Amino acid sequence: MSVAIEATGLHKSYRDGERSVDVLRGADLSVEPGEFVAVVGPSGSGKSTLLHLLGALDVPDAGSIEIGGTAVAGLDPVEAARFRNRTIGFVFQFQELLADFDALENVMMPGKIAGWRSGRARDRALELLAEVGLEDRSDHFPNQLSGGERQRVALCRALLLEPPLLLADEPTGNLDPESAVRVFDLMIALQEGHGTTALVVTHNPALANRCGRLLQLDGGRLEAFAGASGSG
Repeated sequence: MSVAIEATGLHKSYRDGERSVDVLRGADLSVEPGEFVAVVGPSGSGKSTLLHLLGALDVPDAGSIEIGGTAVAGLDPVEAARFRNRTIGFVFQFQELLADFDALENVMMPGKIAGWRSGRARDRALELLAEVGLEDRSDHFPNQLSGGERQRVALCRALLLEPPLLLADEPTGNLDPESAVRVFDLMIALQEGHGTTALVVTHNPALANRCGRLLQLDGGRLEAFAGASGSG
């Protein structure tokens, strides 16, 4: 299951004391269903801001966003929350796992929130943990897992409800190089296996260049990254 993304003329600015800082300046983005797109750019270029807008966590000052036929920028807070729950899986640099719950319970959480029966959520969570090689770590708590293992748990949690869109913000930024490669390998494999549309923001062009398409955000606009030759 996947969706298309169409964003046109996105503008977003923030107040910094008395001055206004323009982050996005007419950014356009088009992503086909099932495509895996990476976005790179210098610190402060607006990569996270772009994901927040696409994920209905914030609204643009101007421009339009359509995901799977839904005009995201026009949703009220209740509609936006409902849209996020049924459409988007989020993965962040810091995994935001619940410390008092083990890996299995963390992965099950979106299903419980969505009203799934406990057995259904448990079965689906175990399937995903097995896909990422953590079936024998399902009863371990976050503080008993390595950084790479915690990120794999977070990835499973994001995919539990089988969202058609996966948004990942620096998912390997807090990992050592070896763990970063392993997690990125899994992201590509899971995205391909589940047919999910995916957009990942990263500071690592070497990893990003393995995706189907690589874009650069600079000067508030998106453009093809020169020399990209994605293989995912």
